[in-house]
Amino acid sequence: MTRKQKRLTLIGLAGLVLATAVALVLFALDDKITFFTSPSDLAQGTVKPGMRLRLGGLVEEGSVKRENATVHFRVTDGANAVAVTYTGILPDLFREGQGTVAEGKVGTDGVFVADSVLAKHDEKYMPKEVADALKQSGHWQEEAAKATPKTN
Repeated sequence: MTRKQKRLTLIGLAGLVLATAVALVLFALDDKITFFTSPSDLAQGTVKPGMRLRLGGLVEEGSVKRENATVHFRVTDGANAVAVTYTGILPDLFREGQGTVAEGKVGTDGVFVADSVLAKHDEKYMPKEVADALKQSGHWQEEAAKATPKTN
């Protein structure tokens, strides 16, 4: 074997080891990856029941109903709304008309079963996907937030 062939063999083996490592990492993370979606994406029916994802949008006005530790509400992006069920303690900033991101799975009945709910703190902390979905639906209130006068 010449020096050039040894070098090429070594590079090929290193590439094979790297590709195997990447494949193993992706295989291990397959069940842990969560994709972001909006209510309009869910309405199109592209998401399979049982698929883990994050649902973002605004909590629909008048939709929050509490039954003991279970809360039922609807998340909307202005065009479509999705029913969400969550059992647990909601964040203090969670309320109707505010932005939220719920993480969980879509049931066979179309209801999103959340295992965690995050409330929007401020526009600058909102995930980019949620902000883009709200801008597309016309519910983005960036100018209203800037126009609010400060009082001392």
